[in-house]
Amino acid sequence: MHEAAYSPQEIMTIAAARRLKNGAVCFVGIGLPSAAANLARITHAPGVVLIYESGTIGAKPNVLPLSIGDGELAETADTVVSVPEIFRYWLQGGRVDVGFLGAAQIDRFGNINTTVIGGTYESPQVRLPGAGGAPEIATSCKEVTIILRQSQRAFVERLDFVTSSGYVSTPESGGRQSAWARGRGPTTVITDLGVLANSPRDRELALTALHPGVTVEQVRRATGWDLKVPANPGLTPAPTADELAALRDLHARTALAHGTLAAGE
Repeated sequence: MHEAAYSPQEIMTIAAARRLKNGAVCFVGIGLPSAAANLARITHAPGVVLIYESGTIGAKPNVLPLSIGDGELAETADTVVSVPEIFRYWLQGGRVDVGFLGAAQIDRFGNINTTVIGGTYESPQVRLPGAGGAPEIATSCKEVTIILRQSQRAFVERLDFVTSSGYVSTPESGGRQSAWARGRGPTTVITDLGVLANSPRDRELALTALHPGVTVEQVRRATGWDLKVPANPGLTPAPTADELAALRDLHARTALAHGTLAAGE
């Protein structure tokens, strides 16, 4: 399929969905992570178990939820448990394979900010939705995939606020907070330009694949630090007709139920 036949957001969502394996237990964030996880469920991974923070296990929504409290999640779930059980038994108990998270800002070590931008905590330029369950997801899932659009505003040298920990520094100076962090942390970042992965050597995110039609220079310009790039980064396979049809149908159903804005995220 010709690369112009799909949008950057579509290939980002599809690339993230492909990383979710059939049978995996996935803790899902609202927005782009939810779109990717549900696309995986309705395409190649029908046996994936989607968990949302409100206590829904095995949710199979027909449309994308507006929030973790959306009734669609409870109505389609295999079961609904209390929030303390979701966090204590499932998440902190090591029973979640992968967390799908979004972010407003990310740094080179996969630390993310969803709290405030600019100014001070008490008086920021922008106050974001906040942490929710993201800090626990980031530290307790076996691994974490982060999905967000790439720009210098989002991929920053220094976060305005650390909401959720990735690798708080390099391994030589302490690295991941291994005393209490159970999982491998942010192993993959999917953007509208390509794919970044955590380096086992220094825990820094490095470019591993470009989406079709994207250049290394574009990715560098959209990154607020000196991004590490291999000599020959991989290439993301273009979306298939079936993947695009499934994603667009999901967004169309969501638009009909909630409005176009909700479907877009």
